[in-house]
Amino acid sequence: MTADALTDVAGLRVGHATRTGDGWLTGTTVVLAPEGGAVAAVDVRGGGPGTKETDALDPRNLVQKAEAVVLTGGSAYGLDAASGVMAWLEERGRGVRVGPDPLHVVPVVPAACVFDLGRGGAFRARPDAATGRAAVEAAAAAGPGAPVPQGCVGAGTGAVVGLLKGGIGTASTVLESGITVAALVAANAAGSVMDPETGVLYGEFFQGRVRYPDTEVHEAARRRLAESAGRNAPPPLNTTLAVVATDAVLSKAQAQKLAGTAHDGIARAVRPVHLLSDGDTVFTLATGGHPLDTADPLALNDVLAAGADMVTRAIVRAVRAAGPVDGPGGAWPSYGELYGRP
Repeated sequence: MTADALTDVAGLRVGHATRTGDGWLTGTTVVLAPEGGAVAAVDVRGGGPGTKETDALDPRNLVQKAEAVVLTGGSAYGLDAASGVMAWLEERGRGVRVGPDPLHVVPVVPAACVFDLGRGGAFRARPDAATGRAAVEAAAAAGPGAPVPQGCVGAGTGAVVGLLKGGIGTASTVLESGITVAALVAANAAGSVMDPETGVLYGEFFQGRVRYPDTEVHEAARRRLAESAGRNAPPPLNTTLAVVATDAVLSKAQAQKLAGTAHDGIARAVRPVHLLSDGDTVFTLATGGHPLDTADPLALNDVLAAGADMVTRAIVRAVRAAGPVDGPGGAWPSYGELYGRP
């Protein structure tokens, strides 16, 4: 029995901290690696990224593993959430040992942010170190393999995709080799996730079960979207963030390749993608439970393909799980509200 979530990769835990009301519509999501960390890499394709500690993940550099990954709202201000996660890890002696005392550590906590400033009504309502600490505490408290809340939670609280409400989504699969590959996405794209002619989510064209809405339902949805668009200021910056994880044994270079090909999963589900106004970033975590077949030089291919597929599925699930928002910062209908739940 699996959760069909990132937590199906043994040892990974996910926690959200969510703030809504009184001008707030934002939050932070933390992916907590097993103690000792996981091999980590990153690939940034968007033209307007907001990130922290991504250079440390370059395969040419010293650091091999990360203790946690932070996805957060609040644009660049929200990256302060990583400080709360670092403090929590430091208290537990988790990180790169840099001194004689076991507590002399520097936790490696890469982070990336989405733009959601002002969507709750208050521009200065954004995640901080306390938000990050709340999210990592939630992750630590979650049991092994725990279900991951989706939709308008954590880093997806204030997320928007085109004219629709975005959010957090996750998905997983087990390959014939027994290797698990999973993804968690904060969908907050400047581009659209929906075919304007039919109302079908782009990502569903790649899942083999396309459901075409009735014409009357689609026309009503288009009218509603046009009405809400008039209330919202054009988003200056947006970003889709993802963490792709596997229990395969990967080098940092292989993990970086997985992060790069996983961007194809965003491109299938969002159009256009990787614009100058996007900060699209994919992190990879490899926990190392299952070695690849060393006799097959192409053994990594199945993992690469699955990573992109799981990102596409996670974006679809994020959009379908999101609820509508109508408040002082704007109005964003949800896909489920417009077209119904599957």
